[in-house]
Amino acid sequence: MTRGVALFLGLFTLLNLAGDSRFDVNLWWIDLSPLLPRGVAIVTLAAFAIAMIALAFGKRNAVTTALTIVMLIASIANTIRYYVVLARGEIHTAFPIPLSLLISIALALILTKDQPFRVFGFIAAALIFPLAQISLFGFTDYRRPADVIVVFGATGEPLYDRVRTACELYAQGFAPKLLFSGGPGEPEQMRHYAMKRGVPASAIVQDSAGVNTESTVRNTVRMSPGRILAVSHFYHLPRIKMTFQRYGSDVFTVPSETTMYALMPYQLAREDAAFWTYYLRRFKTNPQFASR
Repeated sequence: MTRGVALFLGLFTLLNLAGDSRFDVNLWWIDLSPLLPRGVAIVTLAAFAIAMIALAFGKRNAVTTALTIVMLIASIANTIRYYVVLARGEIHTAFPIPLSLLISIALALILTKDQPFRVFGFIAAALIFPLAQISLFGFTDYRRPADVIVVFGATGEPLYDRVRTACELYAQGFAPKLLFSGGPGEPEQMRHYAMKRGVPASAIVQDSAGVNTESTVRNTVRMSPGRILAVSHFYHLPRIKMTFQRYGSDVFTVPSETTMYALMPYQLAREDAAFWTYYLRRFKTNPQFASR
């Protein structure tokens, strides 16, 4: 089991290094920047990746142990920094457990246990990692003053969940504009619902071409440059964050309220696969230049 996890960590680290120019991979992995200069951090990550892949199929040695300890220290430092930010009130979450804490546990197990390689461990890590990101990142509320609040479209009650949360952000003064983006008819539904909740028509912008996550992000960046608050359900937010980063625009995500719990198993299974699809999209041509 632990060697399968080691293989996943090694391959994922290499994947991060290969795509680092597309978006900030520290958000999705271990941030060494507080401890090491960038060049040294890249070399350390590459060495760690190779060591983990070697460990999966070979024997543990002093170099592998030393690199694992360095990464364990870094992940613990990331965990401490998370709780400092949480204590300051800069973020809010229903589940105050950072991904770095889970990574610390995995690294500690690799240090203490030496089991034969099992494919199951690798597969389990590849399935559990996106779910951890979806849950832990998705439930974290990064709300702060912005230039616009973008609401991603949906069908049925989930759409109203998102609009209610966006209206609350608007009423609290976090942004002067609401951008409703979705497929045909959805922005108009959102607009009517928001106006019933006291949002003036002058504060609403509609995007009826936001037929999917990619198109909503692309249209938002073009229509509303500046600081963006993105509102959607927790399971959707990691994909939103990754896509905005690919377009060179940072975004602060806010999870909407959730009322349709019966849909959760389907949505989580869908997002588990979608996480890897969107994560790997950063190896394509930079979308900022592809449309020129």
